[in-house]
Amino acid sequence: MTTPDTIRAWAAHEAVKPVEPFSYDAGTLGAEEVEIQVDHCGLCHSDLSLIDNEWGFSGYPIVGGHEVVGRVVALGSHTRGLKLGQRVGLGWMSASCMACPSCLGGSPQLCRAGVPTIVGHHGGFAERVRAHWMWLSPIPDGLNPAKAGPLLCGGVTVFSPFLNFDIKPTHRVGVVGIGGLGHLALKFARAWGCEVTAFTSSESKREEALEMGAHRVVSSVDANAMKQVAGRLDMVLVTVNVMLNWKALMSTLAPNGRLHLVGILPKPMEIEAFPLIGGQRSVSGSPTGSRQDIDTMLEFAARHGIEPQTEHFPMSRINDALDHLRAGKARYRVVLDADFAPVV
Repeated sequence: MTTPDTIRAWAAHEAVKPVEPFSYDAGTLGAEEVEIQVDHCGLCHSDLSLIDNEWGFSGYPIVGGHEVVGRVVALGSHTRGLKLGQRVGLGWMSASCMACPSCLGGSPQLCRAGVPTIVGHHGGFAERVRAHWMWLSPIPDGLNPAKAGPLLCGGVTVFSPFLNFDIKPTHRVGVVGIGGLGHLALKFARAWGCEVTAFTSSESKREEALEMGAHRVVSSVDANAMKQVAGRLDMVLVTVNVMLNWKALMSTLAPNGRLHLVGILPKPMEIEAFPLIGGQRSVSGSPTGSRQDIDTMLEFAARHGIEPQTEHFPMSRINDALDHLRAGKARYRVVLDADFAPVV
């Protein structure tokens, strides 16, 4: 029986199988929870990784979706800063403890008790979704809500390093991989004022990379081309989830340069100590950003007209969208547009 607390969704019940219609009882809205009506939800590779159990810890059923744009339809009694009808976005995190050193220090995305939106929590492949008020960001008027969803995960993931590592407009930044994350990184880096180098193994993406903001495009599989940028870059942002020639990439870093990962690699990296120590270089990684990072990123995107390149599917065709992403055909972010029939 459908009740006001019943939420209709699409769920995976086992790995690498079609997702199916699914309903669950969300229970009583918590005092600090907000419920939003889903209008659009980006389809991220992390959704696919969990649905297909690529990371080995998936617990079913899984309602994916953590790039949600929707409207506030219910507020708990102790929520702050939001109002009914407001358009908001929800990313990777849906709750954090608000009391640990990470939360109190301004990095709640690192909270060890944090609740990811799609791990142990039902996400946005649904008509409605709930989250703690602190993790819901107002969508600026200057952003197209139908395209804003991927900014809430992919966007902030590549934007946060610019904030966290004090990247300046005078810096030279490299972006490895022209895909769902990489194409946004190019746009942000160019708008930030940096000199931008795109690394790609696909010659077919050269012109697109230039159009998206790269000043130059370097073939990551051409040893001579890689030598042309040796010792030049202040940060190289690795957005892919495949193993690379780490020695060649490290060689592109200037002294004090940083190789920074936002893609989840399938195997351990091998990094030589001498160039790392001799050039005082760093290797680092980061997940999503804080709520403040998300808000800053959204305002920056609105100011500079930055939006992801998206392909849209009605949510009722979610299995077609998942297969499209599995096949590597997405250019460059997939968005599901909610199309649940009204309850009568």
